[in-house]
Order: sequence, then structure tokens, then C-alpha cells
Amino acid sequence: MFAFHFCLLCLLYFLSFLYDPAFVMRRRFFVDRFDANSALLQGDAADHLGRVLRAGPGQFYELSDGTRVWLGRVNRVALSKSGKSEIAFELIEPIAARESTLRLHLLLSIVKFDRFEWCLEKATELGVNEITPLAATRTDKPLLAAASKRHGRWEKILLESAQQARRVRPPALREAIRPAESFARCIGSLNVMLSEREGAPAVYQALAGVRASDAVLAIGPEGGWTDGEIAAARAAQFVEASLGDTILRTETATIAALAILRFALTGAT
Repeated sequence: MFAFHFCLLCLLYFLSFLYDPAFVMRRRFFVDRFDANSALLQGDAADHLGRVLRAGPGQFYELSDGTRVWLGRVNRVALSKSGKSEIAFELIEPIAARESTLRLHLLLSIVKFDRFEWCLEKATELGVNEITPLAATRTDKPLLAAASKRHGRWEKILLESAQQARRVRPPALREAIRPAESFARCIGSLNVMLSEREGAPAVYQALAGVRASDAVLAIGPEGGWTDGEIAAARAAQFVEASLGDTILRTETATIAALAILRFALTGAT
């Protein structure tokens, strides 16, 4: 009987941690700012938290203003059909804001939107800080014409992905530009262009012995880079690197290259 009661007490002790707001893995949301001891979540994010996650007074969530992270307790939930929903929080205590010391800038050629948007999501999860869509020579012209209308949607994808990944802030999304212009603007400790050309060194060779605090990764369109784009990259001190003998789709190359960069440069921190 003693053993039974002892086990029961241990179980209750463990369950007490599960309900401890400092122990539970909480969802994170971005707010515009912190005001003294309070914060306000508005719009679509408030709608999602209130209607889908059914947030109520007394529940705990993590909040970030892009610089700091706080543990917040819901004080008031006001849902509106007009899109002006609000959830008010009381700030309880600061939480350590953990971000990788490696800064990654992804130059991503525009491809079919479902695949491009999947790349945005996964690049955010892998710690990219900045994303520039590229209007490459071999990018389909109808995609380029429609890209400017999807900028807001892409920003929303980045924000939601950053919340899910519990990042401090979402990546910055730049306007789509031509590769040559983007290459000329990039000044990083390490600039890498993925290449399908014969003779391009394997990415592990290109990164051998390299240590960098920031890196730029350029990924081409379906059909590959043109000679002019490769020349522009070389002029901007980009290093060509290959991911192997097989031809990878854009989303596969994005995940593989970013994971390799993070591991090679920082040990995946």
C-alpha cells in the first residue's frame, strides 16, 4: 500500500509540472509592441487564437515583439466578425530569446507558387533571416507577372512559420529583383551559388574549413542559371557549389543546402 501511495504522489507531482505555465511548451505569437506590463494581439492572429485555439482568460502564451519574448496571460478575449478581434495579455515574465548567431540570406528564384511558398515555410524553420525572390531569366514570365500580388500572402506565410518554429521574428521579405542586381548588393562572409554545371565543386568542398557569421545562398530557377547570371555571381564573389549528380527540385535543394550551411558553419546552432 505504501508503494502504491508513493507512486501516486510521484504521478501527481509530475502532473503538477505539466500544468505549470513555466513548464508547458506554449504557442508563440507576434505582437506589435509591449506596453508596460501588457500587450495586445489583433486581427487574423487574434481570430485564430480565439476561434481555433479557443483561448480564454487565464491561459498562457509566449509573445514576441521581434526583439524580446515574454510569457503572457490572457486577460480579455474580444472576437469580432468585422476582422477587429483583440486579445489582451498581462505580461508575466521575460523568456530567453534564442536565435542562431549565423545570419542567412536566401536568394530564391521564383518557381511555381505552391513549391515556392513551401520553400518560404521551410526556410523560416531553418533559421533564414532574409529572403529575396529572384526574377531569373528562365523563370516563367506569367509567374513574374503575378508575383507582386502575392507579397502580402508570402509575408503571412513567413510570420505563421516563424510563430510555429518559435522564432523571435519572421524573416524579412524583399521585393523580387533580377539576379545580377541582387548579387551585386550581397556582401556576406560567404556567398554560395548552387550550380548544376559540370565541374562545380561539391558543397562540402566549397565549405571546407570555412567559418562565417553570415552567408548568402542563391538557388536558381527550373532550367538553371544562364551564363550571364553565373558571370554576375562570380563578379560578386559567389562560390559555385553542387549538391550532387542528381538534379534536385527547388524545394529539395533549399532544405538540403540550408541544413548543410547551418551544420558546416555553426554546428547547427
